[in-house]
Amino acid sequence: MTAARQDVSDARRIVVKIGSSSLTTAAGGLDADRVDALVDVLVKQDGRQIVLVSSGAIAAGLAPLGLTGRPRDLARQQAAASVGQGLLLARYTASFARYGRRVGQVLLTTTDTSRRAHYRNAYRTLDQLFAMGAVPVVNENDTVATDEIRFGDNDRLAALVAHLVKADLLVLLSDVDGLYDGDPALPTSSRVTRVEGPDDLAGIELGRAGKAGVGTGGMVTKVEAAGIANEAGIPVVLTAASQVADALSGAPTGTYFRPTGRRATGRLLWLAHASVPRGAVVLDAGAVRAVTERGGSLLPAGITDVVGEFVAGEPIELRDESGRAIARGLVNFDARELPRLLGRSTRELARELGPDYEREVIHRDDLVLLRA
Repeated sequence: MTAARQDVSDARRIVVKIGSSSLTTAAGGLDADRVDALVDVLVKQDGRQIVLVSSGAIAAGLAPLGLTGRPRDLARQQAAASVGQGLLLARYTASFARYGRRVGQVLLTTTDTSRRAHYRNAYRTLDQLFAMGAVPVVNENDTVATDEIRFGDNDRLAALVAHLVKADLLVLLSDVDGLYDGDPALPTSSRVTRVEGPDDLAGIELGRAGKAGVGTGGMVTKVEAAGIANEAGIPVVLTAASQVADALSGAPTGTYFRPTGRRATGRLLWLAHASVPRGAVVLDAGAVRAVTERGGSLLPAGITDVVGEFVAGEPIELRDESGRAIARGLVNFDARELPRLLGRSTRELARELGPDYEREVIHRDDLVLLRA
């Protein structure tokens, strides 16, 4: 074990995410041997708390419904998930039962990470499962999620769950043994053993599809998920499912992503990575500098235009004059209120409209900058 991965071996609360292609057969059904192999490793993590974020519900439902591939339409995906989720959980229940361990199913949508009450409830449920000795098995609630409220892939879900449960480590398991600087099938490609930050990813072309064709992600979603976790102060190991034991021990397997930031509030992590903007405001050059360089709040004086329909408290984008999104924030005014405030100082607005208007359009504490 290298010193560089001491934080991996020291981790006590861990989120492990496994993809559909690592759990299913070529025909689309669950592979019991693969599930058992994963569980054999997870139950041996003495003194550690494991959250298992598992894909595979839709893939598990394909064969029973006579589907030969993952459906493109949401309705049939939801139907497959409805059938497959029960099969997936039953398989995990039976596998963990070999060791006398119980599992608890937790199905999430983005609402559960965006609304404070839902966020607290999700945390309490997961924490209580730990306290009672059960292993939480988390998946996106594919049976009811719509396009507007989907996480989009379980890699991003896993990163947000890692933050939700205050995890010490996120392990992303795939059918590839790490991030490569080219096509992993080519002998000229090399595995990237360590990523210190975004600059280390420059020039690396990321694939978007797994070999089995039953998942929604690919290397790009895994690297994005690693970035989300790293920004929240959580180290990440990306490797093949067959190497999960080495990954959890801190051995130099796969690709290690070093944390780049401090643990942020759950609200701000959701705002940056899981929120759906309801509209936008356009900022002049001075306001862009105030927000991006000086850490300021957004005031009405720096806004030149309002886009879309939204109400106070909803997430919106902040755009520069070229239309590029530079930040997201929780707005303090309805869209219909803003046009008469544009370009005016809060002091002037307070004199004319009352003290309720002497406030920021978006307070700094409710604003996150977006990576370029």
